[in-house]
Amino acid sequence: MGDYRQAYDRSLRDPEGFWRDAAEAIDWDVPPGRILDDSAAPLYHWFPGARLNTCHNALDRHVAAGRGDQPALIHDSPVTGSVRTYTYAELRDRVALFAGALRRLGVERGDRVVIYMAMVPEAVVAMLACARLGAVHSVVFGGFGAPELAARIDDARPRVIVASSCGVEAARVVGYKSLLDRAIDLAEHKPRHCVILQRPQLLADLVPGRDLTWDDAVDGAEPAGCVPVAATDPLYILYTSGTTGRPKGVVRDNGGHAVALRWSMSAIYACGPGDVFWAASDVGWVVGHSYIVYAPLLTGATTVLYEGKPVGTPDAGAFWRVAAQHRVNVMFTAPTAIRAVKKEDPDGGLIGGYDLSALRLLFLAGERLDPQTYAWAGERLGVPVIDNWWQTETGWPIAASPRGLEALPTRPGTPSVPVPGYRVRVVDPDGAEVPPGEDGAIVIGLPLPPGCLPTLWGDDERYRRDYLSAFPGNYLTGDGGRFDADGYLYVMGRTDDVINVAGHRLSTGAMEEVLAAHPAVAECAVIGVSDPLKGQAPRGFVVLKAGAGAEPERLAAELVAMVRDRIGPVAAFRRVDVVPGLPKTRSGKILRRTMRGIADGTPVPVPSTIEDPAVLDALRPILTGRPLIALAQDDQRPSETPDASRT
Repeated sequence: MGDYRQAYDRSLRDPEGFWRDAAEAIDWDVPPGRILDDSAAPLYHWFPGARLNTCHNALDRHVAAGRGDQPALIHDSPVTGSVRTYTYAELRDRVALFAGALRRLGVERGDRVVIYMAMVPEAVVAMLACARLGAVHSVVFGGFGAPELAARIDDARPRVIVASSCGVEAARVVGYKSLLDRAIDLAEHKPRHCVILQRPQLLADLVPGRDLTWDDAVDGAEPAGCVPVAATDPLYILYTSGTTGRPKGVVRDNGGHAVALRWSMSAIYACGPGDVFWAASDVGWVVGHSYIVYAPLLTGATTVLYEGKPVGTPDAGAFWRVAAQHRVNVMFTAPTAIRAVKKEDPDGGLIGGYDLSALRLLFLAGERLDPQTYAWAGERLGVPVIDNWWQTETGWPIAASPRGLEALPTRPGTPSVPVPGYRVRVVDPDGAEVPPGEDGAIVIGLPLPPGCLPTLWGDDERYRRDYLSAFPGNYLTGDGGRFDADGYLYVMGRTDDVINVAGHRLSTGAMEEVLAAHPAVAECAVIGVSDPLKGQAPRGFVVLKAGAGAEPERLAAELVAMVRDRIGPVAAFRRVDVVPGLPKTRSGKILRRTMRGIADGTPVPVPSTIEDPAVLDALRPILTGRPLIALAQDDQRPSETPDASRT
């Protein structure tokens, strides 16, 4: 594997030398001396003693290097009918001014600022302004429910909250300010000030003495310079979605974050200064933090901020319009977005209406990429489709085909190989490494590379307990999978998506792969539900492509037969329901755990990040009702009977 293999081997053999070299791409106020601090292992810290400012590296240094007139940020909003472009010089000036406004409100180095905004340029400005001051931002996904927002306010204890008055969607306007007011009422911690970006679609009422508009905040403010901070100081807190009780705040430091993201843009995404990079995500998620805001700007690229949907703004050609209009070179989105496009435009006819000659690569991440979506995108776009796998906690890819090192052949169903810096292993319940082809828990040997979480906000012990205790010396990803004989990693889903059917541990991801192969299926999900005989039994749910015209009962029989043929009778797969839609979070993750709870009659909280509650409501009767199709009772195999010797 040439350059990849050399880089990967060196990153594990000599991690300090590897990351010392990568750190040369960053401007430092105090350059790194010591590279890795392992004195508090298993808590590690990269570049102790070094000092820098992340905002300087994202903006000021590019202006100083003569790139001030280059577009830094393109805001494309089909829901408001506007496109705005900001050069590096313009973005730097706006960030410096808002940083001055925050400073005037009392924000200093180490203070926290919660950002609760729509996909508007001011959200990026607020994030970078915090970084400029050495303050710690915590972006909460816009439209998050008041109780969840209140929990994050109490955990982060912000001095200031920055919010937009509303979010704008294709068919509605969502009032954010009313949610914010309720969250502050619920929270024990009360911020001193709230800065509200008044959007014309819905003007918010202000609380006297606490609230002020964005325009009033910056009026008369003095632009602020960049404040050097320790490389180990926190840059931001990002709370993982779907948490209960005290929220789990992933911490990202300044130094390791800057080094890792800058390296990843070149090595993984093959994106350099002057390129146009578009991550079709939201700034409220980790992809938005890493690859809408920080990584492209640290690189000197142009980043696209898109306030729209893959379909419905106005149609399934929305992504291709944006990519063509802004001459996007590298695009990054979620498989669920491409599946939504494929469902509405199965033949990809809308693609032909746009000039995508600038597009070199399409990266997909966020959930498992099924082989059918991989093939559809590659065939119709005519560019390499690169699966990459990572987590909120890691902040950048764990596995990918690193296009800037070596164009390794991609394969359907796998994010390719471990990225340099990550010592990835697949282990059995005792922590022993399993041979290629055998499933197990995916773990990463410590120390994690730069850019990954060093801890959880205010809770080192929880970090140790939740991530480091199951397999000492390793970080527990929570995902299961396997390596093949060539070293390609197959991630089959969360370990709690592995079901136990009569003592046989089976991957629901493998069953979904079979269902997705049917030409009529746009997307699918498989969950394990309680079964009095076998412990658990799989149930499938499929959404059909537009115009598929398949007869549900006949299709269900075909799908059952396909799974039993590919996986085997041991899967005991007997039920498939054709449904109009699958419940998802706003980031595109299917709510399998929630579906499983409803089917089992077990109360499971519905995440506040659900995209459309009506989809879940429509699915409830199906989850709790009688099977659409049942095979004959005598269709049993000896291997399906309980076997107490298997675990």
